[in-house]
Amino acid sequence: MTITQLSTFLKISEMKSFSAAASSLGYAQSTVTTQIKQLEDELGCVLFERLGKTISITSSGDRLIAYAEKMLQLEREIRLDVTDENNPAGVLKLGVSESLCVSRFPRILMEYTKNNPRTEIRIQFVTHDDIPELLQKGELDMVYTLNPLIEDERVKILHKKRESLGFYASPTNPVVDKTIREKDLKNVPLLLTGHNCNFRHMLISDLDRHEISPNIVLETSSKEILKQFAINGLGVAFIPDITSENEIKTGKLKRLTWKGEDFPIYSQVLIHKDKKQNKAIKALAEIIMRDKENYGEK
Repeated sequence: MTITQLSTFLKISEMKSFSAAASSLGYAQSTVTTQIKQLEDELGCVLFERLGKTISITSSGDRLIAYAEKMLQLEREIRLDVTDENNPAGVLKLGVSESLCVSRFPRILMEYTKNNPRTEIRIQFVTHDDIPELLQKGELDMVYTLNPLIEDERVKILHKKRESLGFYASPTNPVVDKTIREKDLKNVPLLLTGHNCNFRHMLISDLDRHEISPNIVLETSSKEILKQFAINGLGVAFIPDITSENEIKTGKLKRLTWKGEDFPIYSQVLIHKDKKQNKAIKALAEIIMRDKENYGEK
């Protein structure tokens, strides 16, 4: 069996279609069919049941998925770590929080690619709950996230730094001159991140404990949209402080003085607990840790 065959097998498993997998991989459908037939012949089993135009994975195919994922992960690690050169070559699959992508990460990525031109970084946005499983399955090699502290036995933290969340409003909003607590948010139009975001969950849970019903006028995963609504006087945005640095400097937004409960979040660099720290991972982690705006506890 070959890495190419296993990669094709996983793509078909994901897309539930030979033709869709062929299109995604840039192959002719006949090539994909041949690869799977060769793999089935070598293993002596059927991997997919063909039922007209639909397919379903067999029990043998289902057992192969975990092995195929490990094989592809090992192949990437070999390319990134087994080299006589200081600069690793290969693909590094990285999960990043959207908040970091609009603040620190572009600067970090520019430095990394300049120093490691032979490493290709493939970026995927991640949410808190999905991170341990994505690392365990090998779908991601490393995660750089902004979230509540991730405490999971499957995950190893290479670096963490305490961060903060804040309430932001237009300078013309009357609330900016006040010191506020939970009770002061009772009738304030709130601009919040989406339902799957821990920032929103932390605030809503806090308001529930204080028996405050929030007046939510906008929910979106985009911090840029939340900031624009706040700038235009349409509400108060609850977002990470690092995402609003430019708007504070230019005077477009002001951070409200908050005296309520604390909302502890951390920027974190994570890998699976059993994963070897290859040269590519070490190089990126080192840049994150020494970034001029990212000093902190480790």
